[in-house]
Amino acid sequence: MAQGRRKKGSYSSIWLLLSPKVRRRLTIAVVLIILLLAAADRLGYWKVYPQGDQARYHQKTFRVVQVLDGDTFDLEVPDGKHPYTRVRLWGVDTPETEHSQRGQMYFGPEASAFTREMALGQKVTVTLEPNRKARDKYQRLLAYIYLPDGRMLNEELIRWGYGYADTRFEHVLMSRFRELEKDARREKRGLWAGVQPEQMPGWYNQRNEAK
Repeated sequence: MAQGRRKKGSYSSIWLLLSPKVRRRLTIAVVLIILLLAAADRLGYWKVYPQGDQARYHQKTFRVVQVLDGDTFDLEVPDGKHPYTRVRLWGVDTPETEHSQRGQMYFGPEASAFTREMALGQKVTVTLEPNRKARDKYQRLLAYIYLPDGRMLNEELIRWGYGYADTRFEHVLMSRFRELEKDARREKRGLWAGVQPEQMPGWYNQRNEAK
């Protein structure tokens, strides 16, 4: 106990020997470090997610901060070293606005505008596929996205003709999405009012040829 008191007293003595200017600088430095650590913890840099993306994102709500095109956007939640998490919608392929080979695709701007109107700035709820990898080859999060009013953005894009039901990869809602596409095509909604085969994605034409 005496030794403990001496150590405590020696620390106090050292602190008192410092000039007021030095003590003030040290106090400010300690406060800044505490604030930086607290901010990093709030942003998720120190958190551990033992179950991976399912625990991190599934059934969680985040704000959409940027829309890249109709089926791709960023959520306001850090993803590793990235400040935001990039999402690719499950089961829907919208025309691109900047295709690497074909440039701007037919109805690409309209699809992007639809997603921007529906989701940008909104708090949306993420749902992941059960028992599946949650990332594509570009490390984008593959998800179903529910809007604040309960509608699913994936479905709305297909329902109103802003995207194709993507059948390249199996998912639990594939049959549902194909039925929505058939209905949109029959009613000539959105892109189905005027799209030509050469304006469709290559995978879509290949699927039709294989029938």
